[in-house]
Amino acid sequence: MSFVLPQATAEAAEVDHLILALTLVSCAVLLLVYGLMWLYMIKYRAGSALDRGAPMQKTWRLEIAWTTATLMIFFGLFLWGADLYVRLFQAPANALRVYVVGKQWLWKIEHEGGQREINALHLPISRPIQLVMTSEDVIHDFSLPAFRIKHDVLPGRYETLWFTVEKPGVYRLFCTQFCGAEHASMVGEVVAMTEPAFEKWLGENRGGATMAAGGRSLYASFGCGQCHGADGGGGTQIGSAAPAPALKNLYGRSVALQDGGFVTADERYLRDAIVAPSTWRVAGYPPLMPSFQGQIDEDNLLKIVAYIKSLGEETQP
Repeated sequence: MSFVLPQATAEAAEVDHLILALTLVSCAVLLLVYGLMWLYMIKYRAGSALDRGAPMQKTWRLEIAWTTATLMIFFGLFLWGADLYVRLFQAPANALRVYVVGKQWLWKIEHEGGQREINALHLPISRPIQLVMTSEDVIHDFSLPAFRIKHDVLPGRYETLWFTVEKPGVYRLFCTQFCGAEHASMVGEVVAMTEPAFEKWLGENRGGATMAAGGRSLYASFGCGQCHGADGGGGTQIGSAAPAPALKNLYGRSVALQDGGFVTADERYLRDAIVAPSTWRVAGYPPLMPSFQGQIDEDNLLKIVAYIKSLGEETQP
């Protein structure tokens, strides 16, 4: 049995360094406090003839000095951890997106090219990977110990994280949130491979339409084009107003809301706009959008979102 986990990502090494620093500082403070306690228990024990000086006279210099020093050290560790946390959730623009759906009791994985996997995730090394995750039923937890990743996967929400795998190999994937009777069987593996091997795997496992192409079919079947236009370019005006906003070039843009606020049109916004349109009221448009809650499952929601993201990509700067 090995008690040392492999460090498969660059972020894993920094996480380990942060935990080691926190452990060493905590042990140093523990030894200081208990060491002083034992020192004074022995030195000034009952019956000791040691001169105790004037008990009513006391200086706070030593206490203030070491309290301030430890406070500054722990505050520095806090800033380090906060900075690392923020960086782990700010994916590079060129990150390869992979979509993950948790379900009792398995992981469903889909790549943008349409390749699908169950309890397995094939990835290239030396390339940023962003996971977009959600759950079909209960709370799960996506855990990759070798990557130092452990993140809740929640029903009705999209959670994202990113990493870059540095070493090829096969790494274990777990659900670490108790999710039902077969929770222990909700395991899988991540297969990290070189870029050429990954491209070969993508070609060999291209079984159907891409996610965006599948989303286009769903977009048409649910009648989205009646208001948003057949190609997402906007619907026919009703009187002096269009029934719904155009979807071309929408992804990543700032959307003005009726309450005067703004929201970025990311995956979470697009999903909410489909299943809970009352969450965001877009300025300048009537509240005609129906809710598709319960009518579209999470797999198909991801496809529709992928299609909306692809609209106008050729013309985007």
